[in-house]
Amino acid sequence: MDVRETAELDEDERFITIADGSDTGIVNNQVPEADIIRYKDSTYEIVSKIAYLLGVPKRIFENEHEPPKMEVYERLEQDKAARIIRHLCIIRTAIERNFKHINEKMRFDYTLIYNLPEYIPPDSMTQLSADGVNFVRKSSKKLCHHVIEINKLIADRINNCKKLFPLWLNWQYVKNLFVMPNGLTEDGTKAAADIYYSHLLFYPYQVYINWTPKEEGNILYNDKKFVTLLYQWNNDYFTEYSKVSDAGSYVKGSIYEFIESSEKVVIVVDCENSDPYKLCVTLRNLDRQYTKKISSIILFDDVHAASAWRILESFTAIPVEHMMIERVKQNKSLVDVMLISRTCQEHYKNNVDSFILVSSDSDYWGLISSLQDARFLVMIERESCGPDLKNALSDAGIFYCYIDDFYSGNTEDIKQGALFKEMYRYIDNAVRLNIFEMFDEAIRTTRIEMSSAEKQQFISQYVKTMQMRITDSGDVVLEFKRK
Repeated sequence: MDVRETAELDEDERFITIADGSDTGIVNNQVPEADIIRYKDSTYEIVSKIAYLLGVPKRIFENEHEPPKMEVYERLEQDKAARIIRHLCIIRTAIERNFKHINEKMRFDYTLIYNLPEYIPPDSMTQLSADGVNFVRKSSKKLCHHVIEINKLIADRINNCKKLFPLWLNWQYVKNLFVMPNGLTEDGTKAAADIYYSHLLFYPYQVYINWTPKEEGNILYNDKKFVTLLYQWNNDYFTEYSKVSDAGSYVKGSIYEFIESSEKVVIVVDCENSDPYKLCVTLRNLDRQYTKKISSIILFDDVHAASAWRILESFTAIPVEHMMIERVKQNKSLVDVMLISRTCQEHYKNNVDSFILVSSDSDYWGLISSLQDARFLVMIERESCGPDLKNALSDAGIFYCYIDDFYSGNTEDIKQGALFKEMYRYIDNAVRLNIFEMFDEAIRTTRIEMSSAEKQQFISQYVKTMQMRITDSGDVVLEFKRK
C-alpha cells in the first residue's frame, strides 16, 4: 500500500515550529557548537539560492535569525526561470505533504487540483500560469500523474538556473537535488514519497529534495556547511573554502578601526608578491563607508608581472596609480626599491600618516621599522608569507590579515574582465582588417569594374555578412556567405 494513502499528518505535524515561529528542518533551533566552530565566517549566498529554488517559505527569508537572506529572495523573484522552479517545487512539496487528503478529494469528490487552495498554494498556481507553465494535463487521472508532470517540468527546466550559480560549484551536484529519481514513473514517485515521509524531520524546512536523508542538522545552515555536505553526498571533497567564507568581524573591524583613526591612508601594493584577484576581492568585501577615506592605491608593478593588475581600477572606486618599473638588469627587479622610496615620499612630502601594505615579502620589514612615525597595516597571503615577518609584526603590535580569507566566490566577473581585456589586447595586436580596404584591394587586383551602387550592394550582401568559424585546432576562419 502506498504510504501516501495511509500517512496522517495532523496540522501540527506538518511543520516543526520553534520559538520564533519559523519552520526548520531540525527538531529544535539549537545549533550544535561544533557547527558554529567548523563553519564560522561563512557566506549565505548559495544556501539562499537553494532555499529559494526549493520553495522554502518566504517568512523564513524574512526572519533575520534564519540563514536564507531576503535580498537574495528579492533578486531571484525577478528571474523567471528561478520563479518557475520555485513554484513547481512548492506545489510538489505540497502534494507530497497532503497526498492522502488531495487524493481523496480527487477520487471521491472529483475535485480538480485547481480547486484545493487549502492544500495547493493558489499563489504558486497563479504565478506558474502567469509565467506560461501548466502541469495539469487532461490525461492525468491520478494525483501521482501530476507529480510526474511536475517532475518532468523541473527536469527540463532546472538547467535554466545554472547561470545563478558560480562556475566553481559543481552544477551536476546541485541539479541532482531537484530531480526526483525515476520520477517519471508511478513507482519512482512512490519510492521518493516513502523516503520523504519516513525522514520528514531531516528535510530542510521540510521541503522535498533528492538526497539520502539523515540527521545533519540544518543543511542550509550556511554556505560552508551546505557545500561541504553537497560534495560528500557525491563522494567528493570540497576544499576551496575561501569561496564560501569571508573574513570575520574581528578582521574587518580592525581594518575599519585602522582607517578611521588615520588622517590620510594610502594602499601600496607589491604586485610581484601579491595576487590581483585576491586584492580585488578584499577591496570589494570592505564597506565603502570606510574605504572611501583611502586616498589612493599605488601599484608597483614590474614589466614582467601579471597583466591582471590592469583591471583593478575597474573594480574599486579608489583612485589607482599604476607604476610600471623598468629593469636595469633583466634578472633584477626594482619594485621593492621603488615601493620603499615612494612610500617615504608619501609620508614626508604628502603627509600620509597611514599605509596599508599589500605584500608577503619580509624585506619590507626594514621600511616598516624605519618609518616610526607612520602607521602600517599589512595584508599578506597565507601560503606566501613566512613566520619571520608575521612574528615581527606581532611583536611590534602591527595588525596583519590574510587576503585569502575574504570571500572569493564572486570573482568570476573579475577574472572574466581580465581575460577579455587581455584577449582584446591580443586581437588588437594580432589582427587588423578593414573590409573596405580589403574590397578595394580585391577590385584593384581582379581589375573588375563596378559602379558605386554595385559595390555598396556587394559589400552589404556578402562582405558585411561575413561569419567567423573556429576550427578544432583553435584557428579562426572568416567566411563569406554565398548562395
